Amino acid sequence: MKLLFIADPLETFKTYKDSTFAMMREATARGHELMACGPQDIMWQRGGRVTAFVREITLTGGAHDWFIAKQQAPDEVPVALADVGAIIMRKDPPFDSEYFYATHLLEQAEREGARVFNKPRALRDHPEKLAILEFPQFIGATLVTRDASDIKRFHAEHKDIILKPLDGMGGMGIFRVGPDGLNLGSIIETLNLGGAQTVMVQRYLHEIVQGDKRILIIAGVPVPHVLARIPQGSEIRGNLAVGGKGVAQPLSAHDRAVAEAIGPVLAARGLMLVGLDMIGTCVTEINVTSPTGFQEITQQSGFDVAKVFIDALEAAVV
Repeated sequence: MKLLFIADPLETFKTYKDSTFAMMREATARGHELMACGPQDIMWQRGGRVTAFVREITLTGGAHDWFIAKQQAPDEVPVALADVGAIIMRKDPPFDSEYFYATHLLEQAEREGARVFNKPRALRDHPEKLAILEFPQFIGATLVTRDASDIKRFHAEHKDIILKPLDGMGGMGIFRVGPDGLNLGSIIETLNLGGAQTVMVQRYLHEIVQGDKRILIIAGVPVPHVLARIPQGSEIRGNLAVGGKGVAQPLSAHDRAVAEAIGPVLAARGLMLVGLDMIGTCVTEINVTSPTGFQEITQQSGFDVAKVFIDALEAAVV
């Protein structure tokens, strides 16, 4: 089967930890053919089908020059997405206008017969910060607003809070404000741009010292190990991108119950792969664009996450 990965440039991959690379490696081991492109390589014209200009790639097994591309820009091959066995949308956030437009092109490709994972409409309908609003029973105290006075009121009530933009990833733009309220006004101005930009505010969860847990859910079923991303030093963020330490742990009974409640709901909407983030007993984010953690969990626990993902992908396109 031919698989097309829509992702960030392959040259930027850190293969020792990249989950998309883990998917590619498992797919290659099963004899699937790989192609890659970015969202900017997708086009549609009246009278034709949604087409991507792709590079056909093979993996070398090397750590640095890890792939060989049959084509280089500007000589990529045009391929109708409906003619591809499966399309794996793995473009990292930000979820900006261009990402939004890409999901519409991919949805048109679906109407023409393409099979896209995660489903484009589901990607649009589940922005990663705001998707938790559907499951208030599993989240902590949370506010979403553009109004500075709302944020100040929330801080007065909860004393210790986290503020974050809705379109970030990897811990970008996250601030903590303690009971003294130091710099709260400046932080609000930075994040909400004078009321022009919506901000999420959450009560600070002290359980973060045990880790921000990434629970991977594949086809509605949680992976039996989580990746606890533990902040290091004076850092409040556990994200691996800012130096957090990733520790694989068995899935607890409570976290399993939460994942089993949320996972099938999202899978039924076309979200084959979900990264559920939890601090303590609270869900903090639902990641659907490019959930990570495959390699860390596999290396530390022995549970082959990529194998389970490709199993689910193959079952979905039969």
